[in-house]
Amino acid sequence: MKKLNGLSLFSSAGIGELNLKEVGIDIVVANELLEKRAKVYKHLHPKSQMVNGDILKKEIKEEIIYLSKKNKVNFMLLTPPCQGISSVGKNKKQDQYVKDRRNFLILETFEIINELKPDYLLIENVPRFLDMFFPYANNLYKLETILNNEYGHEYNIESEVLNAKDYGVAQSRPRCLIKLYKKGRKWPWPEKEREISLKEAIGHLPSLEPGEHSTIKWHYAKKVREEIADALRHTESGKSAISNEIHYPRKENGERIKGFHNTYKRMKWDQPASARTTYSGSVSSHNNVHPGHLKDDGKYSDPRVLSILETFLVSSIEPSIDFPENLSDTFIRTIIGEAIPPKMLSRICKHIDIL
Repeated sequence: MKKLNGLSLFSSAGIGELNLKEVGIDIVVANELLEKRAKVYKHLHPKSQMVNGDILKKEIKEEIIYLSKKNKVNFMLLTPPCQGISSVGKNKKQDQYVKDRRNFLILETFEIINELKPDYLLIENVPRFLDMFFPYANNLYKLETILNNEYGHEYNIESEVLNAKDYGVAQSRPRCLIKLYKKGRKWPWPEKEREISLKEAIGHLPSLEPGEHSTIKWHYAKKVREEIADALRHTESGKSAISNEIHYPRKENGERIKGFHNTYKRMKWDQPASARTTYSGSVSSHNNVHPGHLKDDGKYSDPRVLSILETFLVSSIEPSIDFPENLSDTFIRTIIGEAIPPKMLSRICKHIDIL
């Protein structure tokens, strides 16, 4: 079996990397800015050397390079936060964005790439990352143009927008992927797989009322204000309570809540889950509500967001995962929302061909 030693930059808590060992990649060095996430990463990946700190600081960058060389890193995973501008001229404060290096952290990795010269690199982000413009050579260019200018002579550079639902994950989650691999190497894109519906992924689990706990680990429901729960009980699968004529979401004073068509919305049983964002714990955020079951009284069950267990299952995270104690549900949902689903990432890396 192939064996690669990897470096993960902007690693968050390491959710995406959970399955990489199955395809022969050991993340031996990682870097994360925020201490709480870095501690979770170390807990989930105890054999990895975590460099907790700001990649903009010289000493942090030097430590990453030193440890990576020491551990013979030959694969890099780069998942920078998307804080930059989305297109030229659309932001009135564009000049300020361009001057702030934190908006373009991917460019800060070039020094590390140049020092390590790994055979394989993978950049992952939201789809619009491909359309962003970055400051380079006294102008603004898309990232692929910059990468080709910097590394096109040595690396094959390919980009795609892939959806997690096509790669063994019961969730529709489009991601931008940019692969760099040295000339003479091979790294084909994975073949699409059949979609996994919510029914298949979580349909076996018992219904839950808001605030209810089951006997199954991680399967309990967040509380929902009764005025909201009542509106959702009158909302069928695939519909939003916002469009209800009578039983619509209300504030505590009875006033109607206004919202978009995909807020307070139930998912559909016959489709994968909607993307699990960092706000997956809120019924008012986009497409977050359990599909529910029609009951004998004409109302629908499960007026709630997915449980933590259901969120694991639709994100290709093993329910046996061992998180540190005392992490809040909100934090767990946040780090899942920040990460590429583990099975999607392992599918992409599975076919790396090491000569």
